[in-house]
Amino acid sequence: MHALLVEDDDRMAQALGTALAQRGHTVRRVGRALDALRHVREAEFVLLDLGLPDLDGLELLRRLRTVCDAPLIVVTARCEERDIVQGLRAGADDYVVKPFRMAELMARIDSVRRRTDPHPGRPDPAATGARPVRAGDVEVDLAGRTVTVAGAGVRLTRREFDVLAFLAARPDEVHSREVILDRIWGDAFLAASRSLDVHVAGIRAKTGRSGLVRTVRGFGYQLGIPAPDAADAPDARGGER
Repeated sequence: MHALLVEDDDRMAQALGTALAQRGHTVRRVGRALDALRHVREAEFVLLDLGLPDLDGLELLRRLRTVCDAPLIVVTARCEERDIVQGLRAGADDYVVKPFRMAELMARIDSVRRRTDPHPGRPDPAATGARPVRAGDVEVDLAGRTVTVAGAGVRLTRREFDVLAFLAARPDEVHSREVILDRIWGDAFLAASRSLDVHVAGIRAKTGRSGLVRTVRGFGYQLGIPAPDAADAPDARGGER
């Protein structure tokens, strides 16, 4: 795997680069947002620090997601809940706060890679020719990875679409948090993480259909049959898939 390491601290960059190289990965390290945008298309994986000298890291993350769909983990000292939520909504696949244990970060990298690679034995809607799923005026095209609400396209992040597609492919089932985390994130033990809740909230907000994902209190989620929200409209300005 070829990793792009976006980190302006030399000591941290050296430690991360060494750890990745020891696991057989090649690494390109850059310390500025402009260089990250220049080299991101060649990356198979991205580690992104948010504290960069030339551009706010969250803004860089949004720009990276317009040109690159590679797995991406934010590795940063920013630990406020608002930053974590914004990072996940902007398209990060995971969010790790400094200081961290190197072994844990490497395990998270492996987990993100597993869940973003094709899953052997798991049905692929595009391969099986699945038809679009309708829930009220919402249509989820599993094969084309698109969502429309009342005929208007809605742009979800890759992970938001993965969650919605998983529920849409099995609309009559209630899915536990652990099952969703395992199938989408590759780790059922992320139950304490807010990642799933953040992405569900993103789906509801961007589609303007709060009932599209139904919460089963104390258990998990199910695809709902939504009615238009009184104060909401579909938001086509969401993050890139």
